Amino acid sequence: MHKIAITLLLLLLFTVFSAITGLSFGPAALSNSQVFECLLGHCPDKIGDMVVWQVRVPRVLVALVAGMGLAIAGAILQNTTRNPLADPYLFGIVSGAGLGATIANLSLGDNVNIALPLAAFLGALFAITIVVLVAKILQRIEQLLLAGVAVSFMLASVTQFILYFGEPFATNRVIFWLMGSLSRVDMSNFYVIGSVLLVTILTIIALHRQIDALLLGDESAASLGVNVEKLRLLMLGLCAALTATIVAYCGGIGFVGLMIPHIVRQLIGVTTLKLVLGSALIGGSFLIWVDIIARSALANAEIPIGIITSALGSLFFLFIMVKTRRVN
Repeated sequence: MHKIAITLLLLLLFTVFSAITGLSFGPAALSNSQVFECLLGHCPDKIGDMVVWQVRVPRVLVALVAGMGLAIAGAILQNTTRNPLADPYLFGIVSGAGLGATIANLSLGDNVNIALPLAAFLGALFAITIVVLVAKILQRIEQLLLAGVAVSFMLASVTQFILYFGEPFATNRVIFWLMGSLSRVDMSNFYVIGSVLLVTILTIIALHRQIDALLLGDESAASLGVNVEKLRLLMLGLCAALTATIVAYCGGIGFVGLMIPHIVRQLIGVTTLKLVLGSALIGGSFLIWVDIIARSALANAEIPIGIITSALGSLFFLFIMVKTRRVN
């Protein structure tokens, strides 16, 4: 227990370091001392103050909570379905949220900000409902992931069909958004995502023992007094809400929920409380550094962060498959 506490403390310090480092990167030429002065409220000029407080601080904070949320969603999906490859992206939640947000973007135009999270949530809820229904028909919880992959491709094709007939300017905006980007986030986005994240974490803390019971199998969990179906649906709904909120403001960011929980299990453990705390810290730090790379890799352009996470995630997915094959 002492070792786990030290590990979590080190991860917390690294998360703080990552956030501070993220404030130093950007197209505006600001030195570290200028950034520090602006944070203390003694910015030498108004432009520097605007860049730090209206661009960099919201971007780093949104990257932090978005990374935390995606990693926690992946951890909970993996524990509740007992599938180490479960991830919001592979479960169809991201594709469903993307479809809902795409429809809202193209139909509402400039008035989309208020409706975007709701549209993304409804799309994610639609996706997860289809996945659960398919798994119920098959009567096998192990088939949830395969159903999620199928639903993900289906909803992605519907999204592409809608974009094909959309107005060109709006379509280009949506396509760039679907790749994942933090270039347009603001503090209001941080407050919304942070609120949903807080509710999710508190709910998980309250139910972490019941979620741990699911790791023993449905029959064993039921014998311990856990309402398996109700708990699983609640967790799926929470993951859908959290992922949809993140997708609404940050676009499609895949595989964070796949990679981070696997790393945390090696460092801390598999039980829900440890896994969620570790995933939150590493996931937040990870997405901050991915955003730093996205802003800094090219001189006059910004790489969508979804491209980077998908590239890393696909390699990680193959690594897990090879490792699993060797163990078996």
